[in-house]
Amino acid sequence: MPRNTLTALPQPIFNEGSVSPDPTRFKTAHPSDSQLYKEIQKLLTKDVVSFGPSRLPPDGMVALQDVWGAHGPEIIKNIQSAEKIVFHAAGDTGASNEGKYANEVRVCDQLSSDCRTADEANRPVFLFQLGDVVYDFGESRYYYDQFYDPFRNYPAPIFAIPGNHDSFIVPNTPADATPLEIFERNFCATEPVITPEAASLHRTAMTQPGVYFTLDAPFVRIIGLFSNALEDPGVISSQKGKWPTVPDVQLTFLEAQLNLIKKQKYPGSVILAMHHPPFSYAPPKKSGGAGGNHGGSPAMLREIDSICLDAGVYPHVFLSGHAHNYQRFARRIRFRNQQYEVPFIVCGDGGHNVNRMVTGRAGQPPREPYFGADVHYLESKPAVTSTGLILKHYDDMNYGYLRITVDKQKLAIGFHLVNAGRLPQSRIDMVTVDLARHTVTGN
Repeated sequence: MPRNTLTALPQPIFNEGSVSPDPTRFKTAHPSDSQLYKEIQKLLTKDVVSFGPSRLPPDGMVALQDVWGAHGPEIIKNIQSAEKIVFHAAGDTGASNEGKYANEVRVCDQLSSDCRTADEANRPVFLFQLGDVVYDFGESRYYYDQFYDPFRNYPAPIFAIPGNHDSFIVPNTPADATPLEIFERNFCATEPVITPEAASLHRTAMTQPGVYFTLDAPFVRIIGLFSNALEDPGVISSQKGKWPTVPDVQLTFLEAQLNLIKKQKYPGSVILAMHHPPFSYAPPKKSGGAGGNHGGSPAMLREIDSICLDAGVYPHVFLSGHAHNYQRFARRIRFRNQQYEVPFIVCGDGGHNVNRMVTGRAGQPPREPYFGADVHYLESKPAVTSTGLILKHYDDMNYGYLRITVDKQKLAIGFHLVNAGRLPQSRIDMVTVDLARHTVTGN
C-alpha cells in the first residue's frame, strides 16, 4: 500500500528480500519539460540555493557500521578479515522518460547483481551516488520511479550527495516541497524510516547528517560536498560574496575534516566527491569543435586546493558526475615538496543519458580527443602548483559505474560498462593509486 506518512522502523532495510522483476514503465507519468527548460534557462545560471548545516560538528563523521544497523559489526568484521573494502559509485542515475528508463534499470540491475557474488571478500558494501538522483528537479512524485523501484534489489546502503537536479528550485515551487527538502527526507533522516516516496517498497531512508558529510569506513574516508544547483559551475561557498545566499559551512567542514586526517595521521584512502566536476573535457578553442554539455568548475577547485594546502592534506582521488559520460584525468601537482598524481574521475553515465565529449561546428565532424591528450589548458589559475593535466581515458558511448577496492596500500578504481558480459569483461578502465606515495602505480 502507498504511504502518506513516515513509517519508523527499528532497523534499516535496503531491499525487498527477494529479487523481483524489472519495472518496465513509470508508475507516474513524466511529461516533457522542454518548455519549462526554455522558461528557466537564465535562472539555471544564477539561482543558487541556501541550505542548513550538518547535524554533526565539522569534524564529525558517519560510521559505515552504524548505517548497517544490527548487521554493522558483522559487515565490518568481514571487511577487516578480507583486508579490503569494495564499494560502488555512480552519478546521474535518474531516467527522466520511459525511453531512457531501461538504461537506468540495466545499470541498477548490474550493480545489484554484483552485490550478490558468493565471494564475500569481493562483495560491495555500499553505493555512493554522485548526484542527480531524480530528474527533472527532484520532485517527490518521481522518487519512486527513478530511485526506489530501480534500486529495489540493491542489498546495501546508498549514500548520496545532491546534484543540481536534486536542488534547483523551479519558480512557484511550494516552500514545503523544495527539492532539497525532499532529498533530505530520503537521504538525511534521523532514524530508519520508510518515506512516502518509497510507496509500497521497503528501503528505508538513508541517515546522513546533511547534504554534505564524511563517510568513515575501514580503509577509506569519503568526503562528500554539495556543489549546489547551477547548471555550471559548481559552488560550495559564497565565494567571498559572489553567491551571498550560499553559506560557507562547507569550507569550515572541509578544513576540519582534513585537519583531523592530519592530526590522526590517518593512513587510509581519502576520496573527495562532489556532483560538479572540477575538470570536464572541452577541446582547444581553435579546434573547430565544442565540448560536451557541462564544463569544469575552476573556482570551486581553487577553494578546495587552498584548504588542502593549508591543512597539508590532499585527497587521493576526486569523484564527480554531472557530465553524462566517463572521463578520467591525471593531474600532476607539486604538494608539500612532493610530486603527486591525482585522478579526477567523472562518472555521470549512470542511467540518465550519455553525451558525446565533443560536437562538431559549422558542419564539421567532431574531433574526438585521444587517450593521453594534454589538456593543461583546462587549468585556470590553480591554487596549487600544477605540473600537468592529462586526459587518460574516457567513454562517451555507454552507460556504466565505478567499482572501487581499497586496502592498506592502494586504491583501485575500475570503470565498468553495463551489458558487456561478465564482471571482469565489463571493466574497460582501471587506475590504481599508491596511498603512501600519491602516485599511480598501474592502469
